[in-house]
Amino acid sequence: MHTALHIGTLYVVATPIGNLEDMTFRAVRILQMVDAIAAEDTRHTGKLLHHFQIATPQISYHEHNRQQRIPELVDLLKQGKSIALVSDAGMPLISDPGYELVRACISVEIPVVPIPGASAAITALSASGLSTDRFVFEGFLPAKGSGRKERLEALQTESRTIILYESPHRLRQTLQDLADVLGGDRQLVLARELTKLHEEFWRGTIAAAILAYSQRSPQGEFTLALAGLQLEKPYFSEEILKSELQQLLGQGISRSQASRQLAKATSLPRRFIYELALSLPVVEI
Repeated sequence: MHTALHIGTLYVVATPIGNLEDMTFRAVRILQMVDAIAAEDTRHTGKLLHHFQIATPQISYHEHNRQQRIPELVDLLKQGKSIALVSDAGMPLISDPGYELVRACISVEIPVVPIPGASAAITALSASGLSTDRFVFEGFLPAKGSGRKERLEALQTESRTIILYESPHRLRQTLQDLADVLGGDRQLVLARELTKLHEEFWRGTIAAAILAYSQRSPQGEFTLALAGLQLEKPYFSEEILKSELQQLLGQGISRSQASRQLAKATSLPRRFIYELALSLPVVEI
């Protein structure tokens, strides 16, 4: 077999998470253009390809066959073939297989080109009403055991908005575990059937969610968005700060050193505290 003069490209292609109208023009074009589509479930992806009249052949690539598939796919790419990687829904690699294939391509300098599109995590976050300036994606929690306990405990001090995925049959257990670790009054948004006909956002506390889902059966894949830990900044009046400074100055400490100490203790700007210190008379010892 002769070696191709050019090397192929791996395209990481997002597919809809529900509504087929969320397929991008670019994604359709790439799937039509490539030599093969590496799909998590060829029957599932087959329906999508049929809808968009895409005749590109598929190769199955999933968690259980990836070890044998990766060398095969890399060989095809080295021969100049282009391949599109798709998952069952959304952006590949986000709680889906593909990471090891992307790493393998990068290690032999095969170009990897992302074709962005729908992602349940970002879709849910955007309409959650929770803080979006900083967030952390946790995907699926481990099903049980110490791994699950450790991951939950790590979330106790997380101040960013937390995004989780959960299956319907495990939702109630996860809500209870979250209540035990984070407290029942933490704000939560449950998003299900995203982009589909029965899309739903449920908003309230974890405790209220437990009550709601004790009376109804969880259906569909869930994306959970949880408010991060809100650290209340203590309020220090100028009188309190001046009193503290007075005590420190009374111990013979310099204004700048007293300001530094108090700034560290209160997490207030040192310049602001130093200005207050300057307004105090120096204590004669």
